[in-house]
Amino acid sequence: MNALTLELPMDALASPGVSAESLASEAKFMLALKLFEVGRLSSGKAGKLCGMGRVEFLLAAGRAGTPVLALGDDELSAEFAPND
Repeated sequence: MNALTLELPMDALASPGVSAESLASEAKFMLALKLFEVGRLSSGKAGKLCGMGRVEFLLAAGRAGTPVLALGDDELSAEFAPND
């Protein structure tokens, strides 16, 4: 497995009482979330990056306020068009 190591000063990042493991987990999720948001990762790959399944990641992304579905103007119009 390839790995990327980031060196970050713990005293600048962590709040008192926050473990290194908790901080690492949050950082992985936030990185995955941002890469998903900008279209660099699919939801499945983003979930895998932070140790979640695809559905679990999408639910967590929604709770974090990140849109999980991007529809264009035509798609939105079709979605909300009255059915005749």
